Amino acid sequence: MNLNRNEVKNSGNHVRLLLRVPVPWVFVLAYLVGVGLQFLFRPDSVSEELRRLSLICGIVLFTISGVNAGWSLFIFHKAHTTTTPGEKSAMLVTWGPYRFSRNPMYVSLTLAYLGEAGMLAQIWPLVVLPFTLAYINWVVIPLEESKLKEVFAEKYERYCASVRRWI
Repeated sequence: MNLNRNEVKNSGNHVRLLLRVPVPWVFVLAYLVGVGLQFLFRPDSVSEELRRLSLICGIVLFTISGVNAGWSLFIFHKAHTTTTPGEKSAMLVTWGPYRFSRNPMYVSLTLAYLGEAGMLAQIWPLVVLPFTLAYINWVVIPLEESKLKEVFAEKYERYCASVRRWI
């Protein structure tokens, strides 16, 4: 398929528009779509035992998410660097949860999403989650990684070689 310059330029505008939505809001909006689907297509009722187990798992995931997100944000604040995709970073953060994942904030948002679904025993938000993760993985993260490669070059390449993108 051949695209002329204006079509390519306009397709980039759509991506830029999407990137103006803060990533946490992408998760919130996706979850709300799942809640709408949950309302429209109510699944058969689940047993009280399964609901209790779902609640406990949800609380655990949500708690882990909060601790990991707080730790990640604290480190970024302490390093005086940005959390906004596409902005130039002042420092390459490679300690704390960044030793295990290059994107612990996105891991935290995913765990919070799963925790919320578990606490509320909702199935449909789980159906929407893979689309959210695909957007983060193939649109947002590559933009961030290209900026980090521009700024930190070989140091970032070494970091990528030793730490996985997600977990």
